[in-house]
Amino acid sequence: MALQVIGAGVGRTGTYSLKLAINRLGLGPCHHMEEVLHDMPRHVPLWSAAVADKPDWSQIYDGYRSAVDWPTACFFRELAKEFPSAKFVLTQRDPEKWASSFAATIYKLLEGRDQAPEEMRAWLDMAKDVIARTGFPPDLDHDRLMKAFIAHNEAVRQAIPARQLLVFEVRQGWEPLCAFLGTPVPDEDFPRTNHREEFWDRVNGKI
Repeated sequence: MALQVIGAGVGRTGTYSLKLAINRLGLGPCHHMEEVLHDMPRHVPLWSAAVADKPDWSQIYDGYRSAVDWPTACFFRELAKEFPSAKFVLTQRDPEKWASSFAATIYKLLEGRDQAPEEMRAWLDMAKDVIARTGFPPDLDHDRLMKAFIAHNEAVRQAIPARQLLVFEVRQGWEPLCAFLGTPVPDEDFPRTNHREEFWDRVNGKI
């Protein structure tokens, strides 16, 4: 199954809201890091191989019509070649707010991976490698996180043809996303979810 929609935006830019929106528009199932977390025995080896430059995209995305968030966002160049007709969505956010959110959630989680339960460590190691490969290695300070975030977004703009790319903030709601994807606008609020507390609940298996 070829991917139709690919999210090139990194975590903490509204990627979970985008996942819910894509599913609501009938373009799912949509892959997200949550999928990896919920089925680590299947997904972690596949993504670890992708980080080692041995991806099997057909296996990774088997059963999915779209994908957002990490690990997908790391491989936007490779996926543009693998799925040349796909549409890309670059979720964005104010760089300073993003750096603060990332540091308080994903970065903090990775920093404590040595104290994590044994069954989660392979997933966390893979996530660390994916995120570092995207341009966010460990120990970046706030200013360098912002610069790396801006650099990633610019790299996406440079790599993906403008006709296939929507630069999107989730606060813009349904209209630009639906116009880009060619779908009707739902008569309901755009999903807004995955604030910091919810992030930790997902990681800890509470939701």
